[in-house]
Amino acid sequence: MNKLTRMRAGTTLPVIGITVGDPAGIGPEIVIKAVRDLAVLDVCRPVLIGDLANLKWTADELELDARLREFDSESVQGEIEVIDQANLDHSVEFGVESEATGRSAAKNIEAAVELWKAGMIDGIATAPISKNALKLAGYSYPGHTEFLAALTGTKEFAMSFFAEKLRVVLLSTHVSLRHAIELLTADSLVSLIEFADRTLPGFIGKRPKIAVAGINPHASEGGMFGDEEATRIKPAIEHCRALGVDVSGPFSPDTIFLRGYRGEFDLVVACYHDQATIAVKSLSFGASVNVTLGLPLIRTSVDHGTAFDIAGKNIAEESSMKAAIRLAAELAAVRTT
Repeated sequence: MNKLTRMRAGTTLPVIGITVGDPAGIGPEIVIKAVRDLAVLDVCRPVLIGDLANLKWTADELELDARLREFDSESVQGEIEVIDQANLDHSVEFGVESEATGRSAAKNIEAAVELWKAGMIDGIATAPISKNALKLAGYSYPGHTEFLAALTGTKEFAMSFFAEKLRVVLLSTHVSLRHAIELLTADSLVSLIEFADRTLPGFIGKRPKIAVAGINPHASEGGMFGDEEATRIKPAIEHCRALGVDVSGPFSPDTIFLRGYRGEFDLVVACYHDQATIAVKSLSFGASVNVTLGLPLIRTSVDHGTAFDIAGKNIAEESSMKAAIRLAAELAAVRTT
């Protein structure tokens, strides 16, 4: 396979590999729509990673104006390049997750990592996958984050969301709320705060000012609604402050995310998945981007799922996919300069 040419109109641009997600969901649709946008093409050379025949079939079924072709060494204006994985042997039924679609999505992710290792692409932007379809295909990962960490041998990583001035990092991800509370310990919080303080400068160019959300209503209001703030969160914050980290809290979780969105903090630490994602999606749905911290490669993703209920209807909105590709390109450009 030839080295990708990183040129467009005489300007060196990063090459972003875009995995198309679960073929039965809205992933292929939003990816095709996103890479036609001049705002995307101005900042990167996008290359789709998926089954070319299925992508062409999807474009035809949805009546998308898209010329898809297999990647070669030179880009052609107006055509969408695909690094063909040829890993689907039939047309997909929209909205129906299956072993076949789960395997295809997984193989595309594995291919993206290999392409990055080979120096073919500068970063990855991922369309949504179905965790159940992955399981049907024999993959035990709860999501992209853990899957990519395993593929790259990364031991320390975290899911985060960038939503304009609001940046959120999650202490736990796809686990039950009961388990999430068990995972909240002083030690786990210290590790995450220290990790965020080390890794975020690579994304924002400075050491961050960090806020930590409480886990109980009003951050327990002095112990009236629980003791996790006093026994777990405050000791972790005090330990990190003694190490020189600019961190404070715990703050009431019903206001701290808005304060972060307004720019008062560079990062908010959330104690569990929905505490973060409800805030992010309410404040900036369609513009926020999922970013995996700690990986050796750049990986961004959309802020939503496969939306099986609207798959195949040509009504999916691609704004978050465009935002994910553009952020991956921005981060890759910084790393390659």
